[in-house]
Amino acid sequence: MGVIVKTDYKKMLVNDCVRPYLLKARYGIEKESKRVDLFGNLAKTDHPKSISLRDDHPYIQRDFSELQMEIITPVTETLEELFNYLAAIHDVAYRSMGENEMLWPLSMPPQLPEKDEDIVIAKLKSAENVRYRQSLSHSYGRRKQMLCGVHFNFEFGDEFIQALFNAQSEIKDYQHFKTEIYLKVTRNYLHYRWFVTYFYGASPSSEKNFFEEDSLNKVVRSIRSSKFGYTNSDDVQVSYSSIQNYVSDLSLMVKRGLLSAEKEFYSPVRLRGGHHVSDLEDHGISYIELRNIDLNPFGNYGIIYEQAEFLHLFLLYLLWKDEGENCDEWVKMGDFYNDIVALEYPLEHTQFEVKAKNMIDEMEQLAAILNLTVSDTLFVNLKEMLMDPSKTLAGRLYTESEKSSQGQVATCIAKENYKKSWDMPYQLAGFTDMELSTQILMFDAIQQGIQVEILDRQEQFLKLKLKDHVEYVKNGNMTSKDNYVSTLIMENKTVTKKILHQHGFRVPKGEEFQTIEQALRSYDLFSTVPFVVKPKTTNYGLGISIFKEGANYEDYQKAITLAFKEDSSVLVEEFLKGTEYRFFVLNDKVYAVLLRIPANVKGDGKHTIQELVNQKNRDSLRGSDHRTPLERIQLGELEKLMLKGQGYQVDSIPKKDEIIFLRENSNISTGGDSIDVTDQIPDDYKKIAVDAVAALGVKICGIDLIIENTEVPADNKNAYGIIEANFNPSMYMHIYPYKGESRRLTMHIIHYLFPELLQSQSN
Repeated sequence: MGVIVKTDYKKMLVNDCVRPYLLKARYGIEKESKRVDLFGNLAKTDHPKSISLRDDHPYIQRDFSELQMEIITPVTETLEELFNYLAAIHDVAYRSMGENEMLWPLSMPPQLPEKDEDIVIAKLKSAENVRYRQSLSHSYGRRKQMLCGVHFNFEFGDEFIQALFNAQSEIKDYQHFKTEIYLKVTRNYLHYRWFVTYFYGASPSSEKNFFEEDSLNKVVRSIRSSKFGYTNSDDVQVSYSSIQNYVSDLSLMVKRGLLSAEKEFYSPVRLRGGHHVSDLEDHGISYIELRNIDLNPFGNYGIIYEQAEFLHLFLLYLLWKDEGENCDEWVKMGDFYNDIVALEYPLEHTQFEVKAKNMIDEMEQLAAILNLTVSDTLFVNLKEMLMDPSKTLAGRLYTESEKSSQGQVATCIAKENYKKSWDMPYQLAGFTDMELSTQILMFDAIQQGIQVEILDRQEQFLKLKLKDHVEYVKNGNMTSKDNYVSTLIMENKTVTKKILHQHGFRVPKGEEFQTIEQALRSYDLFSTVPFVVKPKTTNYGLGISIFKEGANYEDYQKAITLAFKEDSSVLVEEFLKGTEYRFFVLNDKVYAVLLRIPANVKGDGKHTIQELVNQKNRDSLRGSDHRTPLERIQLGELEKLMLKGQGYQVDSIPKKDEIIFLRENSNISTGGDSIDVTDQIPDDYKKIAVDAVAALGVKICGIDLIIENTEVPADNKNAYGIIEANFNPSMYMHIYPYKGESRRLTMHIIHYLFPELLQSQSN
């Protein structure tokens, strides 16, 4: 029993038809962490209410305890994408917990309560899930349940396995072949897992009250990976010789009462393929779950990219490497070796140093033979850690802890991670290259348990999925709720004006020009009256010039030329006197109103305008390309033209407290300041905005009104004018205003697209 037929994987792996697919794989990470307060004590709060409390949340769940947070990535095709999601979900977790909690970075828990019952079991909605946790607490005690770690889910790419299958003839059935690949890798992983424990074990000592008696009173490499960690009883024995034996043995363990359920089998590797273990016989193994990985305290997210890269290469190496004749004995020997390494002093060389050196050399040779691209530092770091145990994770943690204590080191690390997540709370880690409103929408979707798939990162195109309900969103608020023609209407300022005028709304009078020459010939129409020059279709306030008292020919010419740089058609319109307000309208309701103040600086009597701009641009809220709530102020042609009109240049020094405006248009995208005034705007003006948006046949719109005096009723003659309707209105400036209350428009968009979320929350 336990003897298997040998297949020559070495020969298959070097086959030219296999090579292109060697690094094709799919990955997933499940990572457990405990919530603690800012002093490093276990949190006493419930799971954050801002996170959807569904037991089956796709990204953030509770493990055994109410304060044990499990972060789950979606399945990804690249490690880059995997770590982007891991970073993003951490950001959501941190900022959902609030400013008084952080995540503990170690596998070993901080000091536990003296009484077992003071460790609170997860307050899940499913009674069955709660009962299962109660049964675990009776079988193993609640303290062991507080261990945390990383589960690394790994699936060889289908093209890779198919190419291997085609390169051999011994096994005729593809599913059987695939299962044999995973069984071989699993057996070898279980035999050689001490190798992972040596480099990446990171639980050298426990805090107070983890052990009920002094069962381990020395410092080691990994308590969690040792026999003192979370393990089944020695009576639980399962064979990996075949999938049939694995399934029947597990079933037998449950029948004999040694396991309450198949999922209670805590092997360092779990075979996956279907909802139940019995499905493995019918469907084969789809992927494997590596469960023996301690949290890496020196990585922001409990595991670093190089570790994941190592694991992929290690699994390829284990497929290539021969295994023992009797596989059950081979696996058992692995348990014995691993316990030796796990319980070694973290600063001593391992007993298996020579073997480990040979394995590193073999992995390096394999990477060279197969021409695999790996990080330059991967093998360098493995060799350094082998030569100097103080460079392993356990060695580093123990050395740092000697200066103070393991608990203090962990608290300091947790505070650093906490600070990183709160430094720029408007960004979503992993996706900071994306447009800011999209980042915030993704944050809210992840928090609410909506699956987020990025269809096109550059184009900000998302697929959002809640159960069977799918919505596509571009640029944060372009959705299926608005039809194509309504977007085209808003994109065309001339058409927008005509439709609004026909519905009785006041809009500025003006002319449209297709050429610079045509516009210049009409100079006399506007030279002595207040007017605005703007491109016909572009957003973000680009190419707009405003002249409140007419303009000379040279300045008019410059403004026309700038506008034509942005579009092939240009509008010259009357300037409406008053203050400009942006109304954000969603589904016939105004959710936010913003007063935008044009780009400006305040003089101090000492610094030049250029220096004052540089100072204001240092604000962490200011950046570029819509990645921050406010844009940096520019000093381009338009700004210089504006300064010239006021008798200034960039090197002029304004008087103390003098406000110098650098733009006439108040767009945030051109350096303006945003001030929320939603509660100060009377309802009659909000009704004008809603009715105007309805006249355009639109559901999501940013509509700009000029209002001279909000205390004058909206139905008074010339009380307002509508200057623009925006089909993809910015949301981040309402969410993170320069001054005033935040309006979480992205959440309103999500509730509009997925009304069932509100219904489930009210139940």
